[in-house]
Amino acid sequence: MSQALYRKYRSKKLSEIVGQAHITRLLERALKRGAVAHAYLLTGPRGVGKTSIARILAHEINNLPYTDESTHLDIIEIDAASNNSVEDIRDLRDKVQIAPVSAPKKVYIIDEVHMLSKSAFNALLKTLEEPPEHVVFILATTDADKLPATILSRVQRFNFRLIGEADVVAHLRTIAEAEHIKIDDDALRLIAEQGQGSFRDSISLLDQLQHVADGAITAQLIEESLGLASAQDVDTLLAAAAAGDIAAIVQQLGAMEHNGVPAPIAAEQIARNIQRSAISHPERLALLGPLAKVTRSPWPYTSLLVALTSQANIVTQPIATATALSGNHTAKSTNSP
Repeated sequence: MSQALYRKYRSKKLSEIVGQAHITRLLERALKRGAVAHAYLLTGPRGVGKTSIARILAHEINNLPYTDESTHLDIIEIDAASNNSVEDIRDLRDKVQIAPVSAPKKVYIIDEVHMLSKSAFNALLKTLEEPPEHVVFILATTDADKLPATILSRVQRFNFRLIGEADVVAHLRTIAEAEHIKIDDDALRLIAEQGQGSFRDSISLLDQLQHVADGAITAQLIEESLGLASAQDVDTLLAAAAAGDIAAIVQQLGAMEHNGVPAPIAAEQIARNIQRSAISHPERLALLGPLAKVTRSPWPYTSLLVALTSQANIVTQPIATATALSGNHTAKSTNSP
């Protein structure tokens, strides 16, 4: 069985990490000085390298080589999503007292640490307050705001960023060339856009697409595979919204719904286009508020229609004519003998 591309191209050193230089530089500098903290907190969106850096850091603290298959008795990974009880942390608290088997430090990586129960956090706090000299904790989470302030005050915190689209595209291109995957620039940009700043999600999507592509991976293939609106569809809707052309909006939305494009996905694509073109088309920004409501609506396509027509002049000619006729009729009635 072939290895997943995300695992195959996972970084092996801090220097290989892409898009988080503000973190890797600090960690490399501290490691060179031998300044190892007793507890680190890695926090940020999913798929941006928290777990990879945690594993690399654990190995570099102990001067150990790291590969994706690396296992070491003194580097222990714990998934707090399934080991979140106070008994689990009490058991950990007992084990941290035992000296490392062969490495300088015993490193505990606790992933999804925000999933610990309140009592488990209290038990962990006691260990963080007075940790044994030979122990290092690396905590990772997507939700640092769920951690007690007492925990946050006892760790070195590093905030991860979403990866910039240009960095994702460049990394995907490197992988595609190494794997001899034919893909054009528009398709690379679309994958990066769908990955929403996550290397893991972007690389996984590239991996999936290479198995369904009959030849080169194109933007059209991605749109069809993911049920996306085409770039032309989005442009048509925005042009119709700007012109107040309700008939064109209704027609285009009808075609997209018939083709199976989910309204929330279409709304997200339109919103991204508006954000990208905010400088050249600032008038479109008013649509972002109404578009944000589409995902939560029980009638998504109706909400999308309302959003796109929210800036249009809804007073149509037939209504105006009817009003005028009504006025004329009243005048005649008043003047009649």
